[in-house]
Amino acid sequence: MSTAAPSHSPAGSPFEPEPEPRGEMPAFWANRRRSVVSGALLLWLLSGVYLVPTDQQAVVTRFGAVVDARVLPGVHYALPWPVDSVTRLKVQQLQRLVIGGEPADMVLGRTEPLAAQFLTGDQNIIQLRVAVQYSVGVPTDYLFSSVDVAATTGAAVEAELARQIGRTEVDAILTTQKLAIQDAVLAASQKRLNEYRNGVKLSTVNIESVTAPPEAAEAFRDVASARADTARIVSQAQSYANDLLPRARGEARQLTEAAEAYRSSKINEAGGDAARFSAVAREYAKAPEVTSERIYIEALEQILPKIRKLIVDPNGNLDLSIIRKGEPAK
Repeated sequence: MSTAAPSHSPAGSPFEPEPEPRGEMPAFWANRRRSVVSGALLLWLLSGVYLVPTDQQAVVTRFGAVVDARVLPGVHYALPWPVDSVTRLKVQQLQRLVIGGEPADMVLGRTEPLAAQFLTGDQNIIQLRVAVQYSVGVPTDYLFSSVDVAATTGAAVEAELARQIGRTEVDAILTTQKLAIQDAVLAASQKRLNEYRNGVKLSTVNIESVTAPPEAAEAFRDVASARADTARIVSQAQSYANDLLPRARGEARQLTEAAEAYRSSKINEAGGDAARFSAVAREYAKAPEVTSERIYIEALEQILPKIRKLIVDPNGNLDLSIIRKGEPAK
């Protein structure tokens, strides 16, 4: 049984396929390609929008050259990569750096922490541990002017610290000059870092510990003990003086007031005697005999009541029996 090949339908038959239109498919793909390219270009341009948080600042570079040295927080636009590059920095974040007092390293066989040693103005060696806090001051200098910001900052602070310690005696460092040294090192180190264009803003320089080398620790403890004894003795003496001086001042004031009162009484008494004598002198000038007699009688009135009296008759006879035995006659 044989099968016949299908015959083509005559022209105009409803079963005849329509001829494909020429040029429509290439146009569709061209439009689609343009849409894709336009979308990609739009996305590429939109990728230039960036956000800087409130605690950060940004630096914009174009092919490696700085075009915006300080971009403040907010929404900004830069040409998309690879034309522009945006670097964000946390300028308000404090970073900590320690000079001296590095931790022990058992791998290297160092069982004790390293310590930074300095020579004082009176030729003593002391060990210091200093903590430094800093932040980003100039973003462009921080990014591009120094290979290792932390190392440069630590070296500058350590150099100024050695300079200040070398000018100060060890007793002053251990007692009264610690804060002054910290302030001086902070100011001088900031000035030096500005000259280096390091881009760092120092916040604090804090001397956390001041100790003697292990070889001289015992001598330093003796000196500290003697200094403490001196302070204690001086304090006791000061307390004794504070207790004694007010009492002495009080006694002196009391004596002064008593002397002043005695002086006033004597002056008043002398004034009264002088006034009385003047009055008697005036009366005496008027009548000398009468006044003398009156003064004599007044004196006897004051003297005679105070003594025992023996009256002898004009013949000189004296009855001694009236004198009691053992009592002298007056």
